[in-house]
Amino acid sequence: MPRILSIVRHLSRLRELLEARQLARVLDALDALNRVKGDDAVILAVVDPSVGSDRDLAIETADGRLLVGPDNSLMALTWNSSGGVKAAHEITSKDVVVGPVSASFHARDVLAPAAAHLAAGRAIETLGPRLDPAGLVSLMLPEPAVQSGKIECEVLDLNRFGNVLLNARESDYLEAGLDSVDLVGVDATSGSATARRVATYADLPSGDWGIILDPRGWLSVIRGNPANAAEGLGGVQPGDPIWLTAPRELRA
Repeated sequence: MPRILSIVRHLSRLRELLEARQLARVLDALDALNRVKGDDAVILAVVDPSVGSDRDLAIETADGRLLVGPDNSLMALTWNSSGGVKAAHEITSKDVVVGPVSASFHARDVLAPAAAHLAAGRAIETLGPRLDPAGLVSLMLPEPAVQSGKIECEVLDLNRFGNVLLNARESDYLEAGLDSVDLVGVDATSGSATARRVATYADLPSGDWGIILDPRGWLSVIRGNPANAAEGLGGVQPGDPIWLTAPRELRA
């Protein structure tokens, strides 16, 4: 039975998604959805602002996932969350690539045909020459600095509601001991707030601050509707520093 084929549509025209860190999270989220359908899904990623200059890749991950997309770091979070790269091949096979190849439309002429062949059961090694995984364009998210009573992290992403996604996870929150306090200080360079840990958005009255765990395990700073957490922290943007702290008297 053919594998499921999933597509992230071409989004390079959307300025707010051109930051590679945000694009990679789009694919990582899609991967989570595909796992509900089954691990035999082939993921085709087509977000390539520099189309034509990046190598066209087919990736097999350590846990058997198949990824197809440009060599521009878009798929890095997904292969990292799948145990790393087991095999990487550049898509060059003449009986896969549909010629003549458009310099600006590799999605149609190279990537989509390769994904379709994989979905039909074709072996990945027949798509083109094997590549050294160490030479692939990767993406390393910055790690938060965690100490007792404090997490120094940064903004990974924002959504249209003003929720502030951080590069900190549940394990960081527990390591800092912030789970043992009722209120946590949230400080940015141009704004600050006091938030409490909540399980759902509905737990917050309008305007109140909260810290929530997103479905992929990242912490987010949020506010009860219709308030906007990003604006309340001084208009933070991806890459800006954020400090989560316990009350001073409880810090070690």
